[in-house]
Amino acid sequence: MTQEEPMYTVGVVIGTHGLRGEVRVFPRTDFPEVRFSPGSTLWLVSGDGSARQVRVEGARQHKNVFIVRFAGVDSIEAVEPWKGRELKVPESELVPLPEGRYYIHQLVGCRVVDEEGEDLGELVEVLQPGANDVYVVRRAGAKDLLIPAIPSVVKRVSVDDRLMVVSLLEGLEDL
Repeated sequence: MTQEEPMYTVGVVIGTHGLRGEVRVFPRTDFPEVRFSPGSTLWLVSGDGSARQVRVEGARQHKNVFIVRFAGVDSIEAVEPWKGRELKVPESELVPLPEGRYYIHQLVGCRVVDEEGEDLGELVEVLQPGANDVYVVRRAGAKDLLIPAIPSVVKRVSVDDRLMVVSLLEGLEDL
């Protein structure tokens, strides 16, 4: 990892578990089985932005969190300060996605245009309410536009050109 390489959050330490240094981690990745597998390395980022590399020694899922044990950490006192800290990986270690799938950070900042090329605004956020993602497009002088991330609406995405072409459903722009 280089100093300049962007880092992406894959989990957040939400608390301790037991007395032997395990932590409860809320996953912020679609690949928790990769990120929290024994031997994988993560970066624990402190409040001041400094990072420390940690190696997963073991993990198990418990409800919606993972109980994770890190190598060389064997007491609750060692991990108590970790609560609220993010676990990150460098961009070079992101899991490759299939064609037509994108990481959120690849989409945020894209210009959004309709099929005629009319500028609709900039994609500023991706909501994940359930059935499908929803793209929040910031428009100049108007309310944000909410675009469902479904194939009948999102026609083309070019992360290299930072561009998304959409076909707005009737009435969508008026919401």
